[in-house]
Amino acid sequence: MASRIENEVERIVEELIAGSPLELVAVDYVRERDWYLRVFIDKEGGIEIDDCQELSGRLEEILDAEDLIKTSYILEVSSPGLDRELKKPKDFQREQGKMVDVSLFAPLDGAKVITGELKGYDGENVTVDEQVIPMEKVAKVNLHIDF
Repeated sequence: MASRIENEVERIVEELIAGSPLELVAVDYVRERDWYLRVFIDKEGGIEIDDCQELSGRLEEILDAEDLIKTSYILEVSSPGLDRELKKPKDFQREQGKMVDVSLFAPLDGAKVITGELKGYDGENVTVDEQVIPMEKVAKVNLHIDF
C-alpha cells in the first residue's frame, strides 16, 4: 500500500513542479505513531519555507480531492537536509566528487559505514574513493557532513 501511495504522490508532485526550479527528491509514506506523508524537494541554491508551503497547499488540495489516502495522515513538505540520502541515479551523478557515507547491511572489510569521495555509480555498484561496493550490500548512501 505504501509504495502505491508513494508512486502516485510522486506522479502528482512531478506534475505540480513541472517547469519550476523545484526537484522532487523523495516521497515517503510511513507509519510511526501516526501515518506521515513526507515529500522532500530541493532546488539550486536551496529550498525556502515559501517553496514548501506553496507545494504543500497545492498538493493537499489534490490529495483531498482525489481521496488517494483513506486513513488520516500528516503531510510534511521539506528539504532533504544537508545529509540528504542519494537514491536516484541523478542524485549520484549530481553529487559526484562530494564526500558520502555509505551504510552497509553487513560489514565489508571490517567496516559497516564507508566514508569517502563519491567517484562513480552505475546502478549496480557505487565507487567511493577506490573501493567498488555492490549496491546489494548498501543500506543507504548519504552526503557526508563535517562538523
